[in-house]
Amino acid sequence: MVDTNRAKELKAFDDTKDGVKGLVDSGIVHIPEIFVTPALTENEFNAKNLDSDSNIANVQIPVIDLKGMNGDDFQRRRIVEEVGEACKTWGFFQVVNHSVPQHVMDEMISGVKSFNEQSSEKKKEFYSRDNLKKVKFNSNFDLYSSKAANWRDSLTCVMAPNPPTKDELPEACREELLQYSEHVRKLGHTIFELLAEALGLKPNHLLDLDCAKGHFILCHYYPPCPEPNKTLGITKHTDPDFFTILLQDQIGGLQIYHLNQWIDIHPVTGALVINLGDLLQLLSNDKFKSAEHRVLSKQIGPRISIACFFTTQFQPFDTLYGPIKELLSDENHALYKETTVRDYVSYYNSKGLGHHPSLLHLRLNPSI
Repeated sequence: MVDTNRAKELKAFDDTKDGVKGLVDSGIVHIPEIFVTPALTENEFNAKNLDSDSNIANVQIPVIDLKGMNGDDFQRRRIVEEVGEACKTWGFFQVVNHSVPQHVMDEMISGVKSFNEQSSEKKKEFYSRDNLKKVKFNSNFDLYSSKAANWRDSLTCVMAPNPPTKDELPEACREELLQYSEHVRKLGHTIFELLAEALGLKPNHLLDLDCAKGHFILCHYYPPCPEPNKTLGITKHTDPDFFTILLQDQIGGLQIYHLNQWIDIHPVTGALVINLGDLLQLLSNDKFKSAEHRVLSKQIGPRISIACFFTTQFQPFDTLYGPIKELLSDENHALYKETTVRDYVSYYNSKGLGHHPSLLHLRLNPSI
């Protein structure tokens, strides 16, 4: 049954094209009902660890140093082993000495801040829910299908294989996007090689499957929230791509669900977060995991993060992806059906965040 009042509130919010920042700028002291997480997820808040001073505060996802990776075989093997262990155990890790200059990362964060804090009229030029647009700004891609809206605004830029023209990118962060995109593209290729080696395959295996053929950059802006105990920055989810490279500022709020508890991913200066997506879990036949994660809302802010998703979902590629045959045996049967990237992402997006993992939809034997 459709809640007509909620539908009207969602449309009214969407029609402002001002996003969550517009609400904050208006001086609200209570968040609108559409952002309140329903009572059925009350346990989310019981485990929220808002102060990050819990008994798991000192637990940290692996931080892997990529220094010397290409000049020393011993170092390379060590890094591959660490990547493999992180992918099996966590599905998340941070990398340092990754070759993306600090000034490029700093400028990218500043550019996203500038975009969101420019005049409302300039931002509205990019406001859209058209998935065919290479550059678009909006609040909550799943606004009309989610159980509760999240406290964030987002700028999406499809950067490969067919990037937008320079003039199509927002002036406030145009140069920053172009520069950062090129650096993370190169790092992404390196990560694909390390992941392939960690699976016991040749370095080019995943690249030869065209996994690195596309990427888009999703820039999130999380304004300070007057009632952070009532909503989330991003609902728990896994990513529907091969993997994501995440740049975050020092405010924090990102958490991973690990061993039945939420664990803070503390920002490490100079580091980038790597998290595996559903498609890599599928390719690895569950050897590597795509972990659930979320972002808390906070009274301080804005928090800014920039996620680079390696995926070809915006391209009409009809490549079928399933468990890699070299990883299968009589003892290790394929656990998933094959899918195209577009079909999988279409199914994922139709569900909205916070539902059962979409990968179960492709499971050959869901009871396993």
